[in-house]
Amino acid sequence: MDSSDAQHLSELRIVLMGNRKAGKSSSGNTILGREEFDLKTSAQCVRRHGEVADRHITVIEAPGWWSNYTVEESPEILKQEIVLSVSLCPPGPHAVLLIIPVDTRFKETERKALQDHLDLLSERVWSHTIVLFTHGDSLLDTSIEKHIESEGQDLQRLLDKCGNRFHVLNNLNRRDDTQIKELLEKIEETVAQNYGRHFEIDRKILQEVEERRRAEEERAEERMKRMKKQRENIRSQMSDAQHLSELRIVLMGYREAGKSSSGNTILGREEFDLKTSAQCVRRHGEVADRHITVIEAPGWWSDYTVEKSPEILKQEIVLSVSLCPPGPHAVLLIIRVDTGFKETERKALQDHLDLLSERVWSHTIVLFTHGDSLSDTSIEQHIESEGQDLQRLLDKCGNRFHVLNNLNRSDDTQIKELLEKIEETVAQNYGRHFEMDGRKEAEERLDKWRLQTVSGAEGSDSRSVGSSGYSSFRSRSGAEPVFSSSRSRDSSHTSYESGAIKRHNSMELPPPIMSGDERSDTWSVGSSGSGLFRSGSGAEPVFSSSRSRDSSHTSYVSGAIKRHNSMDLPPPIMSGDERSDTWSLGSSGYGSLRSLAEAHRDSSYSTLGSKVSSHSSGFGSLVSIPESVEDSGTRRTLAFPKSSTLFPRILKKHDKHEEDTKKT
Repeated sequence: MDSSDAQHLSELRIVLMGNRKAGKSSSGNTILGREEFDLKTSAQCVRRHGEVADRHITVIEAPGWWSNYTVEESPEILKQEIVLSVSLCPPGPHAVLLIIPVDTRFKETERKALQDHLDLLSERVWSHTIVLFTHGDSLLDTSIEKHIESEGQDLQRLLDKCGNRFHVLNNLNRRDDTQIKELLEKIEETVAQNYGRHFEIDRKILQEVEERRRAEEERAEERMKRMKKQRENIRSQMSDAQHLSELRIVLMGYREAGKSSSGNTILGREEFDLKTSAQCVRRHGEVADRHITVIEAPGWWSDYTVEKSPEILKQEIVLSVSLCPPGPHAVLLIIRVDTGFKETERKALQDHLDLLSERVWSHTIVLFTHGDSLSDTSIEQHIESEGQDLQRLLDKCGNRFHVLNNLNRSDDTQIKELLEKIEETVAQNYGRHFEMDGRKEAEERLDKWRLQTVSGAEGSDSRSVGSSGYSSFRSRSGAEPVFSSSRSRDSSHTSYESGAIKRHNSMELPPPIMSGDERSDTWSVGSSGSGLFRSGSGAEPVFSSSRSRDSSHTSYVSGAIKRHNSMDLPPPIMSGDERSDTWSLGSSGYGSLRSLAEAHRDSSYSTLGSKVSSHSSGFGSLVSIPESVEDSGTRRTLAFPKSSTLFPRILKKHDKHEEDTKKT
């Protein structure tokens, strides 16, 4: 086809393709000269029309992918939409505009993602492709050619694939219509290079995608009806008593799945820090006339098997269900809906959750995040399109699932419906919450794990051993052991150092065990305050609790708990309705664990409250300590109150020791 006639088309059909946030919607609006495309992310193709420079223009915007995601990591529905996009402007587009922002570095990951996604349309698409650089205003006086040279081989390789066709667009300057006229002329030149032909996808590829899409939509409709009927049956059998006034929830999932954001959406405010945490974080709130406790367990890498995950992470997963006693009503398994779901993710999720025993699945609901990316696509259609791995996971938890859009917290109906689904899950479990098997074994693991050192922390509800103040566990004559608890509203960081619990003169101090409805966020052993763990003549063990409003940091100091004169002191157990945010065991001050030359035989326990908090303080029922602990080296005996249920294992061990002594 010759020159002039071929270059003045009265109709042009364009498809915009590229990764998310590259500027596809803005470019569509600039081409058409008005706001036709919504700047929000869409999971479906969007088609718009307009009259521009004496031409009828049809613009199709295909949904975008994450810039560093391979085509295998993108959801199946997105890949289907890319293929279908070129069929929405029949008989086919004159050009595919591949959008690349000019104000960001272009690396191999971006090149591979762009190339692989576009290859879904076949290799022939490259002869109809033009690279459209957006954010042209950021170039200033730099030419686009100089920018291309400076970016290196990856960008140049991509341009080579599409015949070095490119154009720059400044979407902030729509009044400059010359940039659009020049773009349309370049599209006409591309058509001329293809002998006047538009791009047309292989009919076989298109037919396969269309047939698969129809089958998925039918299965999605069936799934929707089935789940609706199931919920109606459950609700009809629920009594008024099963509308719970309190709900306890554990959030579980891989890193960056959206656990913290989901916790904030559930509670309706910023309670969880979005930074990665190595410890469990607990928060509370009143939502829809219910008291809600939310525990966020630390996440793992999405493709990591349970064997690859650190031991401390696996320990925290097991501990998470003990932080909302007597146990969670539901475990929400967080999965992003904007990424593909493959066997590696399924196996990782399944194996990590299996740490809590097989029974956990009857209390599990899959919570899909990034619901905004679904747009008009139903969650059922997403499930059907992703295939067997996601469906197998849903089968394990009774096909219970919910979608959350964490960008739209004003929509409280999504949270109310989630809470209703949790109540339905409780009803399916005959009103029972989830509780770990083997309580004794779990307690023993709990004691063992809390003695280990860990690193990193986020927010609160993390455990610390020995921390802030001038010094800890100083020894001096005339002092006695003191246990203290401090409370704070704003604990935000916990760090760990090795050797947090050490031995000092054969005295063992095990870690604290928390029980009841503690509203605390950080536990520490040996930390901030004025004087703790003082021991010596004329002194006795004292437990005290103090509260503060503004604790913001807890650190771990080596040697926080040591052994002293073979005296075994059991850990405190916290019970009652403590609304604190920070617990410290042995803390707050200049010196702690001071020892004198002489030790006292008596001991007493006391709790000190504070006017800051309106809830109960202290250790609640502080009972059940061994009658005495004898020091074989110095023949000194510390006496403890007789009756209690505080430390059954210590008491049992002590009673056995007494029986053996009597027999001897």
